[in-house]
Amino acid sequence: MLEPAVRPRPDGAASRPGGEMRPYQLVAERIRDLVQHSALGPGARLPSERELASTLAVSRPSLREALIALELGGFIEVRHGSGVYLASALRGAAGATARGAAALPESGPGPFELLSARRLIEPELAALAARNATDAHIDAIIAAAADMERLRGDKAGSEQADRQFHLSIARATGNSALVGTLDYLWNGRGRLWHTLEQQFETDELRTDTLADHRRIVQAIATRDAAGARGAMRAHLERVTRTLSRG
Repeated sequence: MLEPAVRPRPDGAASRPGGEMRPYQLVAERIRDLVQHSALGPGARLPSERELASTLAVSRPSLREALIALELGGFIEVRHGSGVYLASALRGAAGATARGAAALPESGPGPFELLSARRLIEPELAALAARNATDAHIDAIIAAAADMERLRGDKAGSEQADRQFHLSIARATGNSALVGTLDYLWNGRGRLWHTLEQQFETDELRTDTLADHRRIVQAIATRDAAGARGAMRAHLERVTRTLSRG
């Protein structure tokens, strides 16, 4: 069992202002500290997500983001159905895995930061769209939703249609600042997001997403602002629950 590391980082990373390190980066650094101060060597299996989250006193979503970052950085290996292991190629003093031997990828917001921001913003965008959309705006939203249905088996095409669906709703608000804000959130979906999403990519998830989108379209097309707000909120909360589960 890993014990929480109590020694301060020599570079002071753990005490940097929040703006300099993302939450998942801080958790990843704490995991590397735990490993360095434990007897675990290269190739060793780490405790389960539940145990690690309890040891570090962090949420499972934050821990999952950190583990993905460490996997992308080559510090750990995730073996589906088996567990998480220290990468066998990384070696430090006395054969222990070296902290800092693998760089963390990216520096932008983590997937759950992005989802949290989207849950705050997009339900209101949907409500505004229901009030302000022109017929052309509604046609664009419907077309993007139809493209997602048509491209269901094409991951890249479906993802682009998904982006256009949400941006079409933002455009329907008539507020270009809101369009730019949503565009920023979608542009922030980097390697961490896509790796996390792949872990839950199922036909059931695609079916649920398409059903969510149909409810959103129906509410906007009928000028039901409250219904559009609720449908978008339910959609994003469901996505968050799916990506958070163990």
